[in-house]
Amino acid sequence: MRNVKLTIEYDGTNYCGWQKQNNEKTIQEEIEKAIYKAVGEVVEVIGSSRTDAGVHARGMVANFKTNATIPFDRFKYAINDKLPDDIAIIESEEVSEDFHARYDSKGKTYCYSIINRQQKPAIGRNYVYHFKWDLDIEKMREACKHFIGKHDFKAFRSLGSSVKTTERTIKELYIESEGEKINIFITADGFLYNMVRIIVGTLLKVGRGKIPVEDIEKIILLGDRKKAGPCVPAQGLILEKVYY
Repeated sequence: MRNVKLTIEYDGTNYCGWQKQNNEKTIQEEIEKAIYKAVGEVVEVIGSSRTDAGVHARGMVANFKTNATIPFDRFKYAINDKLPDDIAIIESEEVSEDFHARYDSKGKTYCYSIINRQQKPAIGRNYVYHFKWDLDIEKMREACKHFIGKHDFKAFRSLGSSVKTTERTIKELYIESEGEKINIFITADGFLYNMVRIIVGTLLKVGRGKIPVEDIEKIILLGDRKKAGPCVPAQGLILEKVYY
């Protein structure tokens, strides 16, 4: 069997996330249907991450096994021809037969985008979170430092998934801002369910003065979900890159 690695870009607005679900439209299902139309095989596409409904990706990675004889670098053209316009295969390449997009991942980078102004956005509204209250960006940047490193992040996850451990290592967490646009980048070896969106919600509370910067360490140590910020909406989140 040949093992094909895909790098995928998608707009998650009209989908119920990555993973296949009964009677719901998902990214995984659309790609599997496109592969069937392209090569005539029923395959399982394994994704590196199970993004939620409304979440987008610039660099989702997936793999599937096939007997099709198409050159590896041509799979992207064959599959793209059968995909809807809001999903695109950016790259297709050969990988070893034991490569697994999810289990072999060493980490991921996400970006969460915010429009900070009074008026709601019309253009690009599906890719940003509209936050109308004033923010102290420097306090948010100071708070970012307390998340860096290996910690138990159980205070920053939603219930709904089972994991062996809630410890994760955040390698980078920083904020870029220009005018009304704020981008929060976070890189870690792995993420708990809704972890990025809850960290962003916590940073926003810091920016509003609702959570003191020095309380971040306490929240992490206590592990109490109620002490952290809210889970912000999905549409501002983009999976930027997966590392192997």
